[in-house]
Amino acid sequence: MKTGMRVGLKHSIQITVTEEMFAQFEGEVVHPVYSTVSMVYHMEWVSRQILLPYLEQYEEGMGAEVSVKHLAPVTEGNVIRFDAEVIYEKNNYLITNVDALVNDSLIGKGEVVQIVLPKSKINSLIANKNNR
Repeated sequence: MKTGMRVGLKHSIQITVTEEMFAQFEGEVVHPVYSTVSMVYHMEWVSRQILLPYLEQYEEGMGAEVSVKHLAPVTEGNVIRFDAEVIYEKNNYLITNVDALVNDSLIGKGEVVQIVLPKSKINSLIANKNNR
């Protein structure tokens, strides 16, 4: 990784809840509210955005673990802000805490773990997995 990655780095994104983000299984909406699956996606995305400027050309980040608590329902049209902060960084290992907020009310919180590896190593891992 490039220099500069450190504990305390922060990044935020905002999304607007749409029907595509509703809680659903096999295309059938269970509840017309923002899904936990979508929350995981957005927590990973805001965490990845912290990492992207620090990747060398030959490196890539991989999600290794996500822990999420979905605390409150959010309906279509609401704006959710995701605030991520690096809480641990060492060698190729990065952990971020992420809060999801609507109008400054906490609706979710999580932790995202990413590992940075050379692209060649990732390709090798994928090739070995496909040959099993």
